[in-house]
Amino acid sequence: MTVVIDIAGLPAEHFHFGPSPLAELGAALHVLSEPGHHPDRAEWAAAVHRALPADLADRLTEADFLWRSTRSDILLPTAPGRTLQEELDVAEEMSDERYVGAALEISCAAWRYGDPGATNPLTDPRGREHALERAAARGPRQRAFVERLLLDPAAVRAWIRRLLEDCHEAFFAQVWEEIRPGLAADARHKTELLRHKGLAPAMRAVSPVITVDEAGRRLTIDKIYDGRTTALDRTAGLGIALFPTAFGWPHLIALHATGWRPVIQYPVASSNLPHPATPETLARRLEALAHPTRLRMCRSLALAPHTTGELAGSLGMSAPEVSRHLAVMRKAGLLTTRRQGRYAQHSLDLGVVARLGTEFLETVLR
Repeated sequence: MTVVIDIAGLPAEHFHFGPSPLAELGAALHVLSEPGHHPDRAEWAAAVHRALPADLADRLTEADFLWRSTRSDILLPTAPGRTLQEELDVAEEMSDERYVGAALEISCAAWRYGDPGATNPLTDPRGREHALERAAARGPRQRAFVERLLLDPAAVRAWIRRLLEDCHEAFFAQVWEEIRPGLAADARHKTELLRHKGLAPAMRAVSPVITVDEAGRRLTIDKIYDGRTTALDRTAGLGIALFPTAFGWPHLIALHATGWRPVIQYPVASSNLPHPATPETLARRLEALAHPTRLRMCRSLALAPHTTGELAGSLGMSAPEVSRHLAVMRKAGLLTTRRQGRYAQHSLDLGVVARLGTEFLETVLR
């Protein structure tokens, strides 16, 4: 499963790398709502929560559907801006229809914004009722918020902007001052890499799960859902915006809404961050361990190295049967093998197995 972005013939200068304060604020708000997704930021989130004024904390809870499960598109500008105010000013230019659709699309919408055949909750009674039902499933506060948004979009848009500005003043301005230079340096590095080495190396540096086909016609991003969009829509604006983030890991955000310039928000590289596993690799490892016989073999292989013959004897199986099971585990990257004279001794790679739970969460959260 992948998100595919059509880029056929797109010039290098239309790949826009740069830090985005609004996108990074959205990432930080997500961390505050879901610190379990971000164990590396747990202490920061706890400290911010302790210092938040009660009124601001309440307002964040009221609107957290905009960033809790994923990120609303209103928090992902289609080009990096110099300041939060500048990016919020650009967001003001959106029509109420697009803004409301982007705000509700995650958890409340009865329509896909940008789809001309879909119902609009601002004008269609069925779309409105469905959006309210979806909001009610999230709780009475969210339903009340969505009721206000559909009744008076302008007032709620102003409320959301003030909320983001208050977050900037309360905690984000200091954070942004600390992390902006590193994000800017990463964006410059990726831009230079694109200019001097080409698109494929630049995208590999962004993330190993982003690939470019040989013809350079599309970007493919490993996800556990499917999506497709284009960077060639002149109405939406040619190009792709790529925002480095210090708060985003393990998420790799790929905005692919119809009629919207594609946006990729990627975690900056760090020696502390693990190399992401592909969904195929994770599935292969889980399938290899799901077989009862291989699970029994894992106990022996985790305790000590074993030859094929030793495993066959202890499990009451033929050597060819054991070899077939070992081949599955080896293909999944679960084994290490070393030779002792004419014997090959197999061991379970404990480091790989120990990371499976983390890899599972990283993959589904990406």
